[in-house]
Amino acid sequence: MSGKVVKVAGPLVVAEGLADANVSDVVRVGPRQLIGEILNMTGDRADIQVYEETGGLGPGAEVVTTGAPLSVELGPGMLEGIYDGIQRPLTEIRDLIGHSIATGISVPALNRKKHWDFTPCVERGAKVVGGDIIGTVPETPTVLHKIMVPPKLRGAVARIQSGSFTVTDTVAVLKTEDGEEVPLTMMQTWPVRLGRPYTRKYPPVAPLQSGQRIVDTLFPIAKGGTAAIPGPFGSGKTVMQHALAKWSDVDIVVYIGCGERGNEMTDVLNEFPELIDPHTGYPLMKRTVLIANTSDMPVAAREASIYTGITIAEYFRDMGYHVAVIADSTSRWAEALREMSGRLEEMPGEEGYPAYLASRIAQFYERAGMVECLGTDSRQGSVTAVGAVSPPGGDLSEPVSQATMRIVKVFWGLDSALAYARHFPAINWLNSYSLYLDSLKPWYEERFPGFMANRDRAMALLQEEASLNEIVRLVGADSLAPNEQLTLATAKMLREDFLQQNSFVDIDSYSETERQFLLLGLILDCDRLSREAIAQGVDMEALRALPFKAQIGRAKSVPAEEYQEVYTRLGAELRAQIEHAKQGGEDA
Repeated sequence: MSGKVVKVAGPLVVAEGLADANVSDVVRVGPRQLIGEILNMTGDRADIQVYEETGGLGPGAEVVTTGAPLSVELGPGMLEGIYDGIQRPLTEIRDLIGHSIATGISVPALNRKKHWDFTPCVERGAKVVGGDIIGTVPETPTVLHKIMVPPKLRGAVARIQSGSFTVTDTVAVLKTEDGEEVPLTMMQTWPVRLGRPYTRKYPPVAPLQSGQRIVDTLFPIAKGGTAAIPGPFGSGKTVMQHALAKWSDVDIVVYIGCGERGNEMTDVLNEFPELIDPHTGYPLMKRTVLIANTSDMPVAAREASIYTGITIAEYFRDMGYHVAVIADSTSRWAEALREMSGRLEEMPGEEGYPAYLASRIAQFYERAGMVECLGTDSRQGSVTAVGAVSPPGGDLSEPVSQATMRIVKVFWGLDSALAYARHFPAINWLNSYSLYLDSLKPWYEERFPGFMANRDRAMALLQEEASLNEIVRLVGADSLAPNEQLTLATAKMLREDFLQQNSFVDIDSYSETERQFLLLGLILDCDRLSREAIAQGVDMEALRALPFKAQIGRAKSVPAEEYQEVYTRLGAELRAQIEHAKQGGEDA
């Protein structure tokens, strides 16, 4: 059915004559067939958010409803893809019309001409239910794409064939319980605002290993968990998210650039195809999907980009993969919500954000989790959601930060003072927290006995240093007792030799969990043995003169194949050096 435009206000279009349309229906607006979505219905009057530039559109233009909600196409060909906020393939659009996106252009998200090698996993006559895997496609050298029965179908496989097919070709025919034959292709569609179903959700019990020492050791996030990275301008939010996308031990990465600067997406596009994935040995793009809706692109599509990304992530999760969704940044997404809310003349909440801001943020993060996927094989998959928050002026009391902190369980608070001091990652260890420590403790203790005890001891030293610094500012460090001076020295080693990492040094940009455990153990062994020496009368100056501190500083850059041997040797040298200091004190 069709209606007529009566009002245009930026991305908001009001149309009449759509009495049979529904909220969330996708519509085509005007002679250029602009893509829009119905937000509200009042009688036959519809409020529509248009995902493209509305310049030149005026009252009287025709509006045609498609009768379907905003959906994404799911199937082989998404990996290595670069999409905008409503899943239009930017690479294909560039090849068609050049570097500027023309309004009204319609290009399928999945290539309809490319052939994929399909290998069946079931035989004719097999009973299958929604979520069961009926075949596989080697989409990239690192990811085997699993073709699944759509969630709401069940029945017996009437026909299935192997060979080379496009995503729209029929690869199998399913005979349902009522005798209907349903053709199955390698492509599914799914509404972006509706979470994909699963059998059950589990509490997360395994950490997402990022290779960042302050994350993995002090504030870990679980696979299937949620985290926020808030911080002021220039504190390293985007670089931190890039590091998580590069190094996290997940199977698939979905990177959503919603409202951030175009040059930051350019960095991703330039780096990821060249960066070799340490887990697979292939370029990182082979397991990455990029959603690019930067600050100069339509604001309404920015709001949709979050849902597009999380739906793609859920699809790969349903195959049994572990997926990381990196959203940069949810503040820009919330600003898009605020702009559309203002144009709809809704009652504003705090700082002009809509009253439903917190519930929308919760809807996004609640789609993360470790789940048992649909199907009869009881496979498990996970979606881990990490969102950057860009509070104006670094003010964490603003609505987006506060609403996010009520939902997520890991908070990596970035500090501009650390960033200006060139301490990266600039995560403030006094403001950050992780609520997954208890659930992850069995995993750590099984593989690295004593890991959590070392983590707690390191945090205690860093917190004690913060208290002592107040005294040092008043009376100086020399007035402190030897044990307190040692606390300051150990905390400095923790900050400079353990927490600080250099992304431009290959060896230091990624740190294995075992390396982290051994390096932290060396620093705390040094602290423990030094306290024993002080108790036996060794002078603090003699301990400061030991070469061990410089040796630890160099130890974090030891090549991966050598660090176990080097750390064992350093532990023996540490004991020898402190024993020598004890003997020197006794001789004196």
